[in-house]
Amino acid sequence: QVQVVESGGGLVQTGGSLRLSCAASRSIFSTYAMGWFRQAPGKEREFVAAVNWSGPNYSNSVKGRFTISRDNAKNTVYLQMNSLKSEDTAVYYCAAGLNLLGPQIQISYWGQGTQVTVSS
Repeated sequence: QVQVVESGGGLVQTGGSLRLSCAASRSIFSTYAMGWFRQAPGKEREFVAAVNWSGPNYSNSVKGRFTISRDNAKNTVYLQMNSLKSEDTAVYYCAAGLNLLGPQIQISYWGQGTQVTVSS
């Protein structure tokens, strides 16, 4: 069974905006930190953003442009992406785990990914 499901990817022009959504079960949402990773062609999967009960964390490459938030009533985490660049083109994966920050991340659940393409 799929327990973490992301959506909202698509094609957007440089400078545009996109919002990704990740829905999880109530038990997962209440137990783990939630976050986003991405993987571009030819590159390793990298951390993007995460949120737990202490607050959000962002990679330097997206800080100031992306905002992660969570809706407890809907068991959903969002990634609002603004001022998008071509370098943001990647498959974005939702993740749930006790440790989403490197160097040793511990992810319990992964979504199947949603494609984000930013045209120049």
